[in-house]
Amino acid sequence: MSDIGSTIPRRPWKFASPTDDSRPSLPEVHGTVHVPKTGGWLRRLLAFIGPGYLVSVGYMDPGNWATDLAGGSQFGYALLSVILLSNLMAILLQALSVRLGIVTGRDLAQACRDHYSRPVNLMLWLACEAAIIACDLAEVIGTAIALKLLFGLPLIAGALITALDAFLLLWLMNRGFRFLEAFVVALLVVIAGCFAIQIVAAAPPVAAVLNGFLPSTQVVTNPAMLFVAIGILGATVMPHNLYLHSSIVQTRAYERTDTGRKQAIRWATADSTVALMLALFINAAILIVAAAAFHGKGHEVAEIEQAFELLSPVLGLSIASTLFAVALLASGLNSTVTATLAGQIVMEGFLRLRIPNWARRLLTRSIAIVPVVVVTMLYGEESVGRLLVISQVMLSMQLPFAVIPLVRFVTDPAKMGKFVVSKWTASLAWFVAAIIVVLNLKLLYDLLSG
Repeated sequence: MSDIGSTIPRRPWKFASPTDDSRPSLPEVHGTVHVPKTGGWLRRLLAFIGPGYLVSVGYMDPGNWATDLAGGSQFGYALLSVILLSNLMAILLQALSVRLGIVTGRDLAQACRDHYSRPVNLMLWLACEAAIIACDLAEVIGTAIALKLLFGLPLIAGALITALDAFLLLWLMNRGFRFLEAFVVALLVVIAGCFAIQIVAAAPPVAAVLNGFLPSTQVVTNPAMLFVAIGILGATVMPHNLYLHSSIVQTRAYERTDTGRKQAIRWATADSTVALMLALFINAAILIVAAAAFHGKGHEVAEIEQAFELLSPVLGLSIASTLFAVALLASGLNSTVTATLAGQIVMEGFLRLRIPNWARRLLTRSIAIVPVVVVTMLYGEESVGRLLVISQVMLSMQLPFAVIPLVRFVTDPAKMGKFVVSKWTASLAWFVAAIIVVLNLKLLYDLLSG
């Protein structure tokens, strides 16, 4: 990845202009959400609320469930510190993504295409497509499991049914981007409500929970804990979310002036930060419920289905398992929307290739369905949970390929002009990128060494 940071740009750019040879990101919804020019701060903030919640979906998708359940049931509350750290890293990186999109008028994929040579762009595109497929794999598994738990459908049948959601985004986009955002927020409220009830039922010890948010060296020294921790990192900081956020923030019709951009950055960053705090609550809630219900009680839960079967009897709440499955289904549906959008942004940004949304969705979803069906047929449904955790580790391995270009761009005065990040923020961003690279190298070494 060292050549990525040092490649000389083919042409400098600061702000997108009407004469720019690139199409706007997501042109069908670009600048379609009205932003009031007058009125109080609340009206302007409300106009920007939405993109952050679409992005936050990726931080609480079914892949998070597998890693959080494994972490809570095996290690108690110890990995809450990893969830907190991952979320803080996500807040920083998504804020940088917002800044890039608003200041330059380009999404991250378009920025990479402008800056890097064609071979490097192809490598970055393939890495991002691999991340989207890994994310889609988690969605297929999570949704199929939820359908099985709620309606008794076989796992293979549930996986095949998920192909139909290719048309969900098309319908939502036709109703308008604000309608899509409202749909996502409504499902997020359902997920948060389900877990709030389960936390109350679990009644975890407050002192143990708070202590879990404190970092521990055991996370690094224990190989099993490190594997799950990196899985949590991969499930939390999603590579394709950086591309997604830099694009959908441009759906706001803010003034394309210095003052307009400055205000847009402020409100969009606030939207993103609040939304990601909701993601922190949900991720922590999954791990806390798993730790309170299963850790130390002879239940080492590695599968979502195990958690479903045990939650109601262990917590003494008859609807606990049903709430768990409903939240899982809502999570899978939400993730479908954002993964489809990210796939479109990446393909159009890197390749300037535009295909119908339904075709793009069916292609990506088909690639994700195949391994689920094959693994289920060869090894049984009990093996699918392991596939879910592996998908999150795969996501983590793709992170450097998105994070390094993003940090490279927002720290470059030639590209960002007066909106370049401060030296303190730049140092912190490069430090986060270094942590991600080191953790992934460590994971790769452990995998290769067995």
